[in-house]
Amino acid sequence: MAQLVKLQDYVSRYQLDLKRYPTQFVRLKKQQWDRTKEEWERGSFNSDWIEKEEEVLEGNEKKTIFSILFPKHKKETTEELDWQNNELSDEDLIPEESTTLHFEPKLVYNPQTKEELKRMYLDQLFHFQLKWASSTLREKSYIDPKYMRDSMLRDLTQKLPDNYFLFYYPILKLKKAPIELDIILILPTEVVCIVALEAKASDAFIGSGDRFWLKKSGKDEKKILNPTINLNRMESILSQIFQKQDIELPIKKVILSRNGYIDYPGNSFNTDFIDTRKFPEWFLSLKSSPSPMKHMQFKAAQAILDLVQTTSYSRSSWDLGSEEIDE
Repeated sequence: MAQLVKLQDYVSRYQLDLKRYPTQFVRLKKQQWDRTKEEWERGSFNSDWIEKEEEVLEGNEKKTIFSILFPKHKKETTEELDWQNNELSDEDLIPEESTTLHFEPKLVYNPQTKEELKRMYLDQLFHFQLKWASSTLREKSYIDPKYMRDSMLRDLTQKLPDNYFLFYYPILKLKKAPIELDIILILPTEVVCIVALEAKASDAFIGSGDRFWLKKSGKDEKKILNPTINLNRMESILSQIFQKQDIELPIKKVILSRNGYIDYPGNSFNTDFIDTRKFPEWFLSLKSSPSPMKHMQFKAAQAILDLVQTTSYSRSSWDLGSEEIDE
């Protein structure tokens, strides 16, 4: 599972100590999965494990925790789920903080196969990741419920390795002005900047060097801002940040449409156009990074974190207490 280091302008636990939390996350994920799998294999699940469906308010609608954790549109197979854990040495292990690492998966039903158990576990761990990406022990941000249903966010977190750092539409404060970037993946050996073109299945994006592209959906046509503008701006900002901090990591640029088609005549320097035809192969290659987390990767992530804008509020003592129970 890629680590969600920064989400929009929400306060993140990775901002407190970037060198500490990634190894804690990997440790937590492995320990709790081993515990959950062992209990399941022994047939030790009982009523104490089963969590009754709870209703949570989302705007003016009520949704069960089951429907949030398992959205109907999600149909990926378990073979697509990346389940690799980085090896941790004894010196990497850090004492737990109860309010920080208190994650205990609950059953919303009794899985019949290990694949079902794994799916349920990853979905609940994703929910826990959102907490880490929107709160610390002392601060909390109001998180938009849309991120619980964001299939792109789920794909990037659940199907990529633990040693990837994800910045999801982070807001940086540069020269006192907030600038929202798109998606940044920091791998051990490179940085991938992504501008996503999410649309209905089979929509087509007709590209050009002009300021606007054409989006075709059936008989309808609509102009959209040329995505290379945001992509090039993102590359320029990161290049300047890295140059100041002596960070040497290559930056790759990707325009991505998972379910649509991209028609871009000609070539664009250092930019990959990935549409529904190329997505499976590209995503498989993206997942294949055997390298462990590296110093330069941490340095790059920290340089970005040092410039992020954060909107949060102080947590009261009762709020902290309730989290221990909720998590």
